[in-house]
Amino acid sequence: MSERKTICFLTAVPESVHANRLASGIFEQCQKYGYNVAVFSAMISPDFFFREYAEGEMTIYDLPDFSRFDGIVIDVISLVLQNRIEYAEMICQRIKEHTDAPVVGVGIPIGDIRMVRSDNDLMFRELCRHAVNVHGCKEICLLTGQKGNPEAESRLAVMLDELAKLGLQVRDEHIIYGDFWYFSGQKLADDILSGKISMPDAVIASSDHMALGLMEELRANDVRVPEDIRVLGFEATQEALLNSISLTTIESNFAKCAADAVDIITAEIEPGKEIIPYQLNLANMLHLGKSCGCKPDIEKTLDMVKSSMYFISKNYSTDLFQDNIDIGMLMESYIPEKLTASQTPDECISNLYDAAYILAPYENIYLCMCEDWLDMEVKDKKGYTDRMKLVMRRSKECRGDHCSNTYAKVFSTKEMLPEMFEDSDIPYVFYFSPMHFGNYTLGYSVLQRKLSDKEKINLVYRNWLRFANNALEMVRSKHHFVDMSFHDKMTGLLNRRGMQSEFEKMRKNASPEDKLFVCVIDMDRLKYINDTFGHQEGDEAIKTIGDVAASITDEHELCVRAGGDEFYIIGIGPYDDIVLDMKKERFYQALKKNTERLEKPYAVTASIGAALSLLTDDVRLDSLILEADEAMYYHKILRKMNDHKVDIR
Repeated sequence: MSERKTICFLTAVPESVHANRLASGIFEQCQKYGYNVAVFSAMISPDFFFREYAEGEMTIYDLPDFSRFDGIVIDVISLVLQNRIEYAEMICQRIKEHTDAPVVGVGIPIGDIRMVRSDNDLMFRELCRHAVNVHGCKEICLLTGQKGNPEAESRLAVMLDELAKLGLQVRDEHIIYGDFWYFSGQKLADDILSGKISMPDAVIASSDHMALGLMEELRANDVRVPEDIRVLGFEATQEALLNSISLTTIESNFAKCAADAVDIITAEIEPGKEIIPYQLNLANMLHLGKSCGCKPDIEKTLDMVKSSMYFISKNYSTDLFQDNIDIGMLMESYIPEKLTASQTPDECISNLYDAAYILAPYENIYLCMCEDWLDMEVKDKKGYTDRMKLVMRRSKECRGDHCSNTYAKVFSTKEMLPEMFEDSDIPYVFYFSPMHFGNYTLGYSVLQRKLSDKEKINLVYRNWLRFANNALEMVRSKHHFVDMSFHDKMTGLLNRRGMQSEFEKMRKNASPEDKLFVCVIDMDRLKYINDTFGHQEGDEAIKTIGDVAASITDEHELCVRAGGDEFYIIGIGPYDDIVLDMKKERFYQALKKNTERLEKPYAVTASIGAALSLLTDDVRLDSLILEADEAMYYHKILRKMNDHKVDIR
């Protein structure tokens, strides 16, 4: 167990500007204090329109064992469903039930969880001062969120207070409630255009989305921005800076809020530790654009372009490749085509391993799958199995790497990722992301990076996960159909086709001194059971023989339903005649015990024969099966002759 403390961070849509700023604050403080960070995040919002997909994403919040963390930070805003907090409350309740560790929420108050209020007062005051002092605006319209929403009311109150300090009184008609989304801005534009609301000099919107919706509707109706009306927004989203009329906007204070949450936790878990406050730089947080009449900040705009643009081709230098893998590189790599071409689960895992280079920088990439992820008989599986399979680990140095479903390491789901709690020289961040298809839970991936790395989760990672999910589901279906063609549907045992395939693998791995063993089992009196008690009972009797045959089949052997009521057991190894006799005796004892438990009105019996041969190049499986079949038939005749009264064993 590592002595390094680990902070759990719950958020959603980790590639968003909002989540990235929170992560920046948390990472900076945890780097100062030497803490690891475990991020559990759905890649989409909880109210995503594709409900089944959203359900699959939300499963990630069932994974963390909160008792193993030293503190927990919750991004409440990202977990709110359409302004309802029930979902976030459920997560908080689960946390309370499993840990006494300090829990701090950011953004929206929820229950009795300690909160760090998203104190953006300085930002909104700066927007107001910019509109009045730089551009001389007198009539200002304030557009905020839902009426009664604490954050919306707080932002409005701060703007009203700052404008009053600047000597301006805001008209009642210019105090507008919306929903933080584009439609609110569009509706305000319609009200201004219709004359319902007088045209102000400027609109300050408490979200970029509302500001962009307003500008779009005004321009569509020949109202010029900024000549006729100036527009300012809040949060400095990519869309705002890259809009055709770049939006003057300011970054939120969420990085500092998240950093303060870590400081609260630190003060509780390490009372004597020096708290090093997070420092704001307000000047760097204001992004000037054309929407208010200012000259845009070219450097900031270019940085946003670089992080957003779909580059089809580049002359990639080593540094650029390491630090700036973009969505264009992902799409032009043809990774989806290679992944979906996988024919077997192991091939798919191997292809995912090869494709993981696109997620650089990383220290390790892990893929943890549910134990039953390949079971197509399980319908609508939601949630993780009690144990997980570590099917893939790709490291930066390619040392100790692993990619196999067949030989995967199995661990308790409560551990989440055993490696996360190992000793390390430096602090790391572990991003836990759901792997699923629709609402069917497949497993989860973990991306491990140095906490000091500047890169955060982006569009490349989200789409890589989508490609991986689709490939895993496709290979599940392929595996299912192959499994059906290799296995008997009634008993689940290998059929003749499966026998041939598996036998060839066994033969390739055989040692020169090994022998080939075959056991043929044939049920007695199946016709009598079918005619007297019905074919359903006959099928049950066949399954009973199959179960007994499987129960005496050792790990290195094959159990086959050859057809009808005939079964084979096939093995390659150091067999002798004594082992054969013991195998037959085990079968009879197991069959007797099984049939006594069933208490059927008929006896379920079978005859068995065995054959053994040196595994020479010219020995044939079908020839040895025929030899064992003759021995079985001889045994069956003796049983009939004795009329089941004499034990001929």
